[in-house]
Amino acid sequence: LGKEFIGTDPVALILGDNIFYGHSFPDLLGELSESGSGAAILGYHVPDPQRFGVVEFNKDGQVLSLEEKPENPKSDYAVVGLYFYNNSVVDIAMNLKPSPRGELEITDVNKVYLEKGQLSVKLMGRGYTWFDTGTQSSLMDAASFVRTIQERSGLMVGCIEEVAYRKGYISSEQLKNLGEKQGKSSYGEYLVQIAREESLGI
Repeated sequence: LGKEFIGTDPVALILGDNIFYGHSFPDLLGELSESGSGAAILGYHVPDPQRFGVVEFNKDGQVLSLEEKPENPKSDYAVVGLYFYNNSVVDIAMNLKPSPRGELEITDVNKVYLEKGQLSVKLMGRGYTWFDTGTQSSLMDAASFVRTIQERSGLMVGCIEEVAYRKGYISSEQLKNLGEKQGKSSYGEYLVQIAREESLGI
């Protein structure tokens, strides 16, 4: 579906029901995007690997196998819904066949890279949180987590305007204007507050 948009570029793909949180997460993404392999994926330790695509790897971090929702997982590491691919992924995806579940599986894309010896895995260790919000209970868990972080820190999670400002894509004046367009909402007030604090050097 993304062939025309992708063109000749490499690809970062994130599944829409995945939420990630961690102080140095942007650095981890940078490592993945510069891994030099054809595909780079993340592994996350879970108590219930049967619910996910599972990665098996050796002590050197080399991937040995991938399985989608296995009855007897070979590890406790789920493959999270965030992937980095070179441009070959377009042709790989176009040649996929539906799995026994009748779906085109992202695990099958990753298996093609594995067979070529072009798949690397990076483990998300302590300090990172990942939610696959595909169920009602997991969505509620994620919402509770975000609410707790925001209430305790006074900072918003996933505020794209703040990210754009801190990355230098927009000015503090633009940030303030974006906040004011939100009216008297808590979100708009937060943006204005960030802009004000920055202008005061706080």
